[in-house]
Amino acid sequence: MNKITSYLEDAKQLVNAHLLTLIDKLQAPKILMEAMRYSLSAGGKRIRPILLLATLEAFEENREKGLDVACAIEMLHTYSLIHDDLPAMDNDDLRRGKPTNHKVFGEANAILAGDALLTYSFEIISSIPEREEVTPDMKLELIRRLAQAAGPEGMVGGQVEDLRNENNPNLSLQELENIHYNKTGKLIIYSIIAGAILAKAGEEKINLLEKFAYHLGIAFQIQDDILDVIGDSEKTGKPTGSDSVKEKSTYPKLLTMEGAKEKLNEHFEQALFYLEKANIHDEILKGIALYVVKREN
Repeated sequence: MNKITSYLEDAKQLVNAHLLTLIDKLQAPKILMEAMRYSLSAGGKRIRPILLLATLEAFEENREKGLDVACAIEMLHTYSLIHDDLPAMDNDDLRRGKPTNHKVFGEANAILAGDALLTYSFEIISSIPEREEVTPDMKLELIRRLAQAAGPEGMVGGQVEDLRNENNPNLSLQELENIHYNKTGKLIIYSIIAGAILAKAGEEKINLLEKFAYHLGIAFQIQDDILDVIGDSEKTGKPTGSDSVKEKSTYPKLLTMEGAKEKLNEHFEQALFYLEKANIHDEILKGIALYVVKREN
């Protein structure tokens, strides 16, 4: 696991540095840039951008090729966290152990910082210099897929269903998985597929990687739910039991803690199955999958 920990830390630092470089390029109001930079610099695992970089490397491509798209993903993800924390949604005071964006900059500036990160993410991809290894058609496909993953049929739609089903005692396992497939899973799937697109992988491998990513995304959410119950709040950066207080539907609530852990292992095993089926024998991707199910934050 030390190799994976080292890889994750190195890739995270690479992403963090490039995120700030991209923000510093902007000519925008000072308070807006401060609010954007605040949430981007508040920590985080950077799993999504790292998955893109690791997928590129699994195809023996230079990870620098995917750095702009990786940072676009992280900006879009960060926008969603800023908006999730707002009083109208989850009404959280802390994110990653720090005051949430609206607590520092006010609700209006937090909303606008999220809007700016969302829109800038698409500008970053569209502005990748045209060169042989990243063609206009590839950029268009990356933008199209990102909009689908984040929009009404993806993350936004999943968040609507998540809010609508708070305190719903009749929610089925299939309905819960569908919520998290949209809210969390589709952006994780996009991260891996974007790496495969940049690597010019064939359709068969992309389809198998999509199944790998689907199960990894569900596993990621189950572990989040488990940590909300038994995690260390100093490591998770938020109070333990916050989902229960908000009466959210979670895997431990629906399946019991033991059942949630069994379901977590089931999705982890399925993820590895499809990774092997794609004939991608990459220890880094396998290691990241293991990290997702074993992480403590």
